[in-house]
Amino acid sequence: SPPGLLLLTSFLLHVEEGRASPTRLVCDNRLIQKYIGEAKDMEKRAGHCQALPALSCPTVLPLVDFSLQQWKSKSNEIKRREILCDLALLVGAVAGAQGQVTQECGARQLSQLYQHANSFILLLQTFSWEAGPWEPGCSPRSMEQTHITSIFLTYRQLVQGKLRFFFHDLAKDLCK
Repeated sequence: SPPGLLLLTSFLLHVEEGRASPTRLVCDNRLIQKYIGEAKDMEKRAGHCQALPALSCPTVLPLVDFSLQQWKSKSNEIKRREILCDLALLVGAVAGAQGQVTQECGARQLSQLYQHANSFILLLQTFSWEAGPWEPGCSPRSMEQTHITSIFLTYRQLVQGKLRFFFHDLAKDLCK
């Protein structure tokens, strides 16, 4: 089964009627730890791929570092939108890199990363505290990269950082 399917399925099994409340995903810290582990594994496997070429056309990646103090001052909706912006830029970078990587090992890892990142986008789109659909017209801080491994590093940092803290913040509200 596609790797992102587990994330989506575990979420859909725990949606309550009315307001989306993926309680298990947010309240069971083992799940986010599992996704962090998968991100580390993808990064490691990509690093072991032989002769990954530099990208001839640089890819634009979100800068996903953040100040914990500033992060805590934001509403959950602002955090969600920020992560969605980062994920949208990351998915675009992966898609661009996929068009340039013909080597099987690298292509397989990029495909898996694409599925995982898209699953998180679908999941985060179900959380919404403000009316109106999510607009992808955001412009997160970014950098250009030509190294394929930097795409995996960015994804791992995003899952380990903003996503983990976002789920932790949601758990405070949902897991009483």
